Amino acid sequence: MADMTRAILSPLAIRFVAWSALAVAMGIGRFAFTPMLPLMIRDGSLGLDASPWLAAVNYFGYLVGALTAGRLPFSPAQTAKISLVGIVLTTAAMGLVSAFPAWLLLRGLAGVLSGWALVGVSAWSLYELARVERPHHAAYVYAGVGSGIALAGLFCVAAAGSGASSASLWLELGALALVGVAAPLHLLHGGPGPIPPHAASQHRDTGESKLLIVCYGVFGFGYILPATYLPTLARQMIDDPRLFGLVWPVFGLAAALSTLCAGRRWIQSNRLRAWALCHIAMAIGAALPGLWINPATLVASAVLIGGTFMVITMLGMQEARLRAPDHAAAALGRMTAAFAFGQLAGPLVLSAAPSGSLHLGLQVAALALLLTAAPLWLLSQRNRTSP
Repeated sequence: MADMTRAILSPLAIRFVAWSALAVAMGIGRFAFTPMLPLMIRDGSLGLDASPWLAAVNYFGYLVGALTAGRLPFSPAQTAKISLVGIVLTTAAMGLVSAFPAWLLLRGLAGVLSGWALVGVSAWSLYELARVERPHHAAYVYAGVGSGIALAGLFCVAAAGSGASSASLWLELGALALVGVAAPLHLLHGGPGPIPPHAASQHRDTGESKLLIVCYGVFGFGYILPATYLPTLARQMIDDPRLFGLVWPVFGLAAALSTLCAGRRWIQSNRLRAWALCHIAMAIGAALPGLWINPATLVASAVLIGGTFMVITMLGMQEARLRAPDHAAAALGRMTAAFAFGQLAGPLVLSAAPSGSLHLGLQVAALALLLTAAPLWLLSQRNRTSP
């Protein structure tokens, strides 16, 4: 019966289920806090000095989720379902409580669930697409993250003009997430089973794989500060929430479109070379608002960072799976954990630094991205990757 059920899923169904799951898990569960942050500050319910802690606990939770996803006694499909239900609940709960410790707990749980969801959905969809001989369709899967970001951002822009409180907006985002997970909860099945408890510890990384893990961690550090604070920087220049809030939908739209474009062209040539080029483009995007803050540089930064961060995610996930096909969930978990380490370092460094250090942090992020672009490029010359 299970085999008959699995056969029903066409390439289109696999893409749609995974796209919807990532749109909710990442676009709302992980990243809705970014466009909500300036609205919470506007309401007076959250101070700017407290925001790095909410961001940091979410990133720490994401790290925990990434480290444990490959060790859960569930299949990737089951892991994804559990995470999606939890993300709906934690998102809505942000509007039901107002105590800062409760927000810390909820953002931490959302991080754990998002880490599980990315690993679970990635392992399931990449396996299923390979099974139907459509591995290049992974671009449609990862476009879900950018689509979710854009939709959540546009929702916040529209809601900001109405003057609705941030608490009510969190509840509405929870309802939106519930609608988005309906299809994944119904159709997510099949895929690889749980990995043996000892598999992750037995698998050994090669030197190249370790280098890729380090580069993926630097990617997490390089993108997180501009990705988190772009709407807040825009708010410092433009007080109208309908205008400063547009930076985030631009970010998400760039993420969705770039992923689709990369899936059609770059992946068919050389993944590592494309990854190196993305680090260079992201470095420019991180540096711009640290050098000059004006609407043009903020939009350019949103396009450059939004247009590369999901491409790198897709490239890194596919590269990791191909290098460890028998332990895909564990390999994807290690990559995601490295990313989580990197992004956790961003707000922690910022919170410990002197006031006004965001610009310096952006330049450090840009430098780190440039430094890791070089080994990726050199490695790409020795490895002519293909889908």
